[in-house]
Amino acid sequence: MQDGGSLDGIESVASFFVSRVDTEIDRRLDEAGADPSLKGKAAVANAQLAYQAYEEVFSSDRWRALQAQGAKPQRPLWASTGVKNQDYPDTLYISDLIAPDTVNTVPEKTLKAYADHASPGTPIQQTYDEAAQVMKAVTDAGVDLDDVFKVLEDEGIKKFADSWDELTESVRSQLEDKK
Repeated sequence: MQDGGSLDGIESVASFFVSRVDTEIDRRLDEAGADPSLKGKAAVANAQLAYQAYEEVFSSDRWRALQAQGAKPQRPLWASTGVKNQDYPDTLYISDLIAPDTVNTVPEKTLKAYADHASPGTPIQQTYDEAAQVMKAVTDAGVDLDDVFKVLEDEGIKKFADSWDELTESVRSQLEDKK
C-alpha cells in the first residue's frame, strides 16, 4: 500500500485442523490418567476460541482502517472436520462451529450425516466462556497445550510438504514420459 498497491481483491483463509486436536489431546489425557469426560471437547473449544480471536481482530480500529483501504478479512477455515474417534457423534466438528464468514471443508459423509440428523449447536458467540473452561481443564489435567500445538503444526507442515513433493514428482514424471 505504501508504494501504491491495493488491498482490493486479496482474499484468504486461515486453516484450523479440528479433529487432529482431539486426537492428540485425547491421547495425552489418557496418558495422564485424566477424567475421561474431558475427551472429545478440546478441538471444538480451541476452534471456538480461535473464532473469538477472529472477531476481536476484525472489530478493531486497526482492522477498520485496513478495511477502509479495501482489505477483506481472512476467514477461518475449519479443516479435518470428519470424526476420527467413532465414539464421538459423527457431526461433532460441524454443529458447534457454524459461524458467520467461516469455511468448512466438511467430508461428504459428515455433510450427509449433518443433513440427516443434526442441527446447529449453540451460537458460537455464546460458547467462549465454556470453551475457555475446557481448555483450562485440559491444561489442569497436565496437558501442555503449547507442545500439543507445536507437534500438530510440525505434523501438518510435514504432511503439506510431503503432498507438495509427491505432486511435483508426479508432474515431473508425467512430463518426462511425454518427451
